[in-house]
Amino acid sequence: MSTRWLDDTEMTAWLRLAAVLELLPGVLDSQLRRDAELTHYEYFVMAMLSEAPKRTLRMTALAQRTNATLPRLSHVVKRLEDRGIVERFPCPEDARATNARLTAAGWKKIRATAPGHVATVRQHIINVLTPEQLAQLADITGAILKSVDPEGNLSEVYQR
Repeated sequence: MSTRWLDDTEMTAWLRLAAVLELLPGVLDSQLRRDAELTHYEYFVMAMLSEAPKRTLRMTALAQRTNATLPRLSHVVKRLEDRGIVERFPCPEDARATNARLTAAGWKKIRATAPGHVATVRQHIINVLTPEQLAQLADITGAILKSVDPEGNLSEVYQR
């Protein structure tokens, strides 16, 4: 079987995407660490809880929405619990399951943190694109998500 190498256009697109994938997490993480003493992943966990009914999700659902293993999520939630931002409790519908809930302090923290995070997203992504490019970006990332997330575990989260 012969390898179908990338042509110049494909190589440029791939390398630019790879560069964004490498650089963007650091940009987002730096702002959140500086302004809110949170990692981007901690903020993401809080954001998923903030959008859930009663700001509560089963840990398994939260792991799915944040693309984390349960051990990784449990470690992060423990750190957030220690700071009074999240609390865990037995699931009333299934005693074998555990729920995570954003506390009042966590809700206050995410509401205080969100404006700076949105400003960073706007500065580095939204404002550098035309409206047409932004629509294209949504289409492009949607197509890539279908390929890398065939079950739609993360894709479903972003359907508004």
